[in-house]
Amino acid sequence: SCQDLWVERNSYYKEAGYCFKTARAISYFGNAGCLYDNEARVPLSRGARARIAEITRLEQRFGCN
Repeated sequence: SCQDLWVERNSYYKEAGYCFKTARAISYFGNAGCLYDNEARVPLSRGARARIAEITRLEQRFGCN
């Protein structure tokens, strides 16, 4: 589902210390201990970035918001 894809995608960012900006993400994940305001600077592995790109494509295909 779109929700599952959203949670998986953002879980990678949360685990790496991203500071979320949207009310939805802050409400779900929180920003405690966040370190990075810029999504592009979040230290993610090549594999994680590839999976995020795949999830983003799926979200677009399914019309997720």
